[in-house]
Amino acid sequence: MSRTDGDRQRPTGPDWPPGLPHVRAATPLPGGFICTVQRATLVDGRDVVVKRCPYPAELEADGLLALAGAGAPTPAVLGVARRVLVLEHVSGVGDAAELGRVIARIHRSTGPRYGWHQDNVGGLTRQHNAWCDDWPTFFVERRVLPHLPDPRVPRTIARRVERACAGPLPALLPRHPPASLTHGDLWSGNVVGRAWLVDPAVSYTDRELEVAFMRRPGNLPARTLAAYLEAWPLERGYEERLPALLLHKLLNNVRHFGARLVPHVEQVLDRYGW
Repeated sequence: MSRTDGDRQRPTGPDWPPGLPHVRAATPLPGGFICTVQRATLVDGRDVVVKRCPYPAELEADGLLALAGAGAPTPAVLGVARRVLVLEHVSGVGDAAELGRVIARIHRSTGPRYGWHQDNVGGLTRQHNAWCDDWPTFFVERRVLPHLPDPRVPRTIARRVERACAGPLPALLPRHPPASLTHGDLWSGNVVGRAWLVDPAVSYTDRELEVAFMRRPGNLPARTLAAYLEAWPLERGYEERLPALLLHKLLNNVRHFGARLVPHVEQVLDRYGW
């Protein structure tokens, strides 16, 4: 991005958080499939990250504040306005094992039911969080079935998933595991320096849903998962449940990235004979 482009993108007016000094200089940061992210210096000298979102920025701020309240290292939320989020700039490299212990600590923060006080987003899709009293119903009705009407999900796959949701999938899951606070999109791209958690899609769910995603190849260091399991081992039978819990993320990935990811959904369905 040229300096001229950067100048044009300096935030002003109603899209900038009220009371926060304006930007003096900004440069783009790498990544950002969903949002546009810049490292910026405010006129008062503070080094910040400015994130422009296609969804209400307060949804992400809400998640960061919830994680911080549960003891997670997160960048401080400095300002929120419409679709602009301004965060403290963080740097440095943390310890992979300590990250696992931090995630376990977050998961020990529990709620009375499964869900969240508002819907939020998983990438570009709405994440449905209406409260539910049992885990299988929440997972099926709030996490899996909402993906199926999307035209990018082939109808043959949608019908197989519907059949699974009608009986064998909920029967596989424990009815009332702890309703743990979860990040919701916990992979390496959402952890800065193996320490700070960013880009959450929080809700209270069975923690196994998060662990299933953490265990995918390349998501988080092996030491992180090992330290997590040492801090809080999973319940008996989790190895059989975890592949099924990936259906939510895999279907969401199909909605974002298309047909090339459909075979990953088929592998899960084939594994269980669904």
